[in-house]
Amino acid sequence: MNFLHVIPEPPEPLPKSGTDDDVISQCVAHNLQRLRSKRHLSLDGLARACGVSRAMLAQIESGRSVPSIKVLCKIAKGLKVSVAAFLEDRAFEGVEVLPAQQSKRLVSADGAFISRALFPYDTARQSEFYEIRLRALGEEISKGHGPGIQENLVVAQGVLEVSVNDERYLLSTGDSILFYADQPHRYRNPADSEAVAFLVITYPERLD
Repeated sequence: MNFLHVIPEPPEPLPKSGTDDDVISQCVAHNLQRLRSKRHLSLDGLARACGVSRAMLAQIESGRSVPSIKVLCKIAKGLKVSVAAFLEDRAFEGVEVLPAQQSKRLVSADGAFISRALFPYDTARQSEFYEIRLRALGEEISKGHGPGIQENLVVAQGVLEVSVNDERYLLSTGDSILFYADQPHRYRNPADSEAVAFLVITYPERLD
């Protein structure tokens, strides 16, 4: 029978209070404890699964040590999650299913424009993904968003006229457009059938 030998790793220096390292260590500590508890793993069990010593795991989980990328990769592999799962300040483990009936929907006052969020609202993010539906001859007008925000849209069904600063672009099924959305822009459906598109909004800084 083969046994996994866990090699102790020297602890890293304690972060100074109030530094970026301190914030990171607390975030990693919280997520490590959450993920380990969810899998009903003891520190010894996780040590065997990832090859990081129990002592090192205890220091990380208590926030007394900031793990190196190498150590974090080992722990992530042992827990079968993405490394990014340890750095999120909200509970996201790398995979999340969003049932269609639970999607957040925004509807214009006249009901012509419907956007459905295809991303979890309760996680930190730098981009947003939407399904957009615009009924026949309907339109949606925006005065513009914040500086540096980009919109990337692709038409999945029908046709869509996109105007950016009064410059018009007619898009057919499969066509896409990318533009800075801090300018006035408008979506208009010139056809007599519903148009469907997918929209990615990218922000210059991450949203918390």
